[in-house]
Amino acid sequence: MRNFVYSSSSSRVIFGAGTADQVRAEVERLGCSRVLLLSSPSVAEAAERVAAVLGDLLVEVFDGAAMHTPVEVTERALAVLRSASADALVAIGGGSTTGLAKALALRTDLPQVILPTTYAGSEVTPVLGETRDGRKTTQSSPAILPETVIYDVDLTLDLPPGISVTSGINALAHAVEALYSPGANPVVDAMALDAISRIARALPDLAADPHDTEARGDLSQAAWLAGMCLASVGMGLHHKLCHTLGGTFDLPHARTHTVILPHAMAYNAPAASEVMDRIAEALGVPDAPSGVFDLIASLDGPTSLESLGMAEADLPRAARLAASTPYPNPRELTAEGIEDLLRDAWHGRRPASPRSAAPTQGPGSELDRLTEQVVASFAAAPDPRLKDLLGDLVRHLHHFVTSNDVRESEWQYAIDFLTRTGQICTPTRQEFILLSDTLGISSVVDLLTNSRTPDTTPSAVLGPFYTPGPPETEHGGDISRGLPGTPLWADITITDTADRPVPGAVVDVWQANKDGFYDVQLPEQEGPVLRGRLRTDEQGRLTFWTIVPSEYPIPADGPVGHMLDAVGRHPYRAPHVHFMISGDGYRRLTTQLFVKGGSYLDSDSVFGVKDALIVDFTPMSGPTPDGRSVEGPWHILTYTFRIAAGAR
Repeated sequence: MRNFVYSSSSSRVIFGAGTADQVRAEVERLGCSRVLLLSSPSVAEAAERVAAVLGDLLVEVFDGAAMHTPVEVTERALAVLRSASADALVAIGGGSTTGLAKALALRTDLPQVILPTTYAGSEVTPVLGETRDGRKTTQSSPAILPETVIYDVDLTLDLPPGISVTSGINALAHAVEALYSPGANPVVDAMALDAISRIARALPDLAADPHDTEARGDLSQAAWLAGMCLASVGMGLHHKLCHTLGGTFDLPHARTHTVILPHAMAYNAPAASEVMDRIAEALGVPDAPSGVFDLIASLDGPTSLESLGMAEADLPRAARLAASTPYPNPRELTAEGIEDLLRDAWHGRRPASPRSAAPTQGPGSELDRLTEQVVASFAAAPDPRLKDLLGDLVRHLHHFVTSNDVRESEWQYAIDFLTRTGQICTPTRQEFILLSDTLGISSVVDLLTNSRTPDTTPSAVLGPFYTPGPPETEHGGDISRGLPGTPLWADITITDTADRPVPGAVVDVWQANKDGFYDVQLPEQEGPVLRGRLRTDEQGRLTFWTIVPSEYPIPADGPVGHMLDAVGRHPYRAPHVHFMISGDGYRRLTTQLFVKGGSYLDSDSVFGVKDALIVDFTPMSGPTPDGRSVEGPWHILTYTFRIAAGAR
């Protein structure tokens, strides 16, 4: 049976979207009428919104909150408070602004209403950390606990992804340390594990879409739960180290928490193995310390003290300071052990994981037997080609997973990525084609196919914007239907590989407008435009009017765009016109013609450019080939496509 003590002293919590509008009512509920608003320059816009809601209750603003709550900043704010005769404190911002409100409340016993814009969680704790003369100390008092906390998810939507990550890991640290605190109890355990699972789920979603309100809501709720844990039980090694590093060495608060957490967990893991197993389960990973490190690394969070500006020479001093006063912790604290921990954190080393004892690769290994077992399951496939393709796919996938030591969280992220890719697909938005294109797979398949008919015009990727059954267009017709752009006259000939004309060939043409959008991307566009279907005459020839194509970005607001952002790639395609050519007794040719001298020819986002397809779109002026009246310059495209005999 587990013995425990549980005490609760919670703030009034208002949670949701748009809840900042209730701040005036909360101040009045507390019987107050003269508000000092605390903020910082980073939340100036949100502070203006809160000020507008407060109206005539607002008597003064102090926007100088600083990290680690220096006492000199508190004294300046206290002078402003007294000069204004304020009777209530309203704070909007992250942990620094909340800390300032607490410091003022401790000195004046004024009520506080806190509107968090990060995931610090300190807004629901009676704990204050202050820095004086380069040393950060903490104290707890009922006077420190805010009376009301208003969580408005809308206030977090502008929080940059990087700060969201470090703030979220800061909240994660509260939950993790609560689980192995001597004061842990079933209520705290439930809140901590819920917070951990929400953070592990929400941070990757937020990295994929910073405006995901559900993810933002999960993180805000996790911050509240983790803060309640912090308020209920004592913290251990992790928080002691972060206070030491922040207060003495002036390291950034949330980023320091992010770097230190996996290493503090690894230090305590031998003495808290059961707790680490529960954390790992909540995270969805095999090992808790390395799983937290991997989560941070996957989100581009900081993983080393060196990157935060910590000098390696200061590590021994930091270890001595952290070990100088006793505090509860699962594992005995020694200066030598803490220094080793800090050195690993300074270098950004991944904590050792029991995964290193996983089955080895190679013939006869457990992993090899598993792979062969899966391949053997396809043996009864009636289609030999299908059996071979699936077997080879499994071998390549298993090799990829084992050779890269893919973690469960990474694979789950991959599954979620593919799920989001499928969910965004519509009849006019083919995200999977974009994924295939941007990974170069479409071009590889295209190259393999085209290399078998070397005497034909090179093929190119289909792309995601082809639609079957484009409108029939007469020779000399204008597929642009009057859309703005520089007019382009296309004079196209289709021949076989012996240069004989191919009459009756069906040629589908499509392209983007001058702004880089296809018709299917323009909801206001009625009917197809900049696409048409023409048929060659007896000389294998066809002509049509269109406009000169422009470079354009592929759709970058979905999973594929997020992938490109993550690796620093641009989404642009070189300017081109698409052609799909079919004829009875001929192989279908799908290709593109690129504007010579156009942008992004050497960095096309889908790797679709081939030298033989870069052609002149020659500038012209004066009379046109068909006598059409054109004001200003126009261009001409003259090109002969060669297609091969064979099945379509």
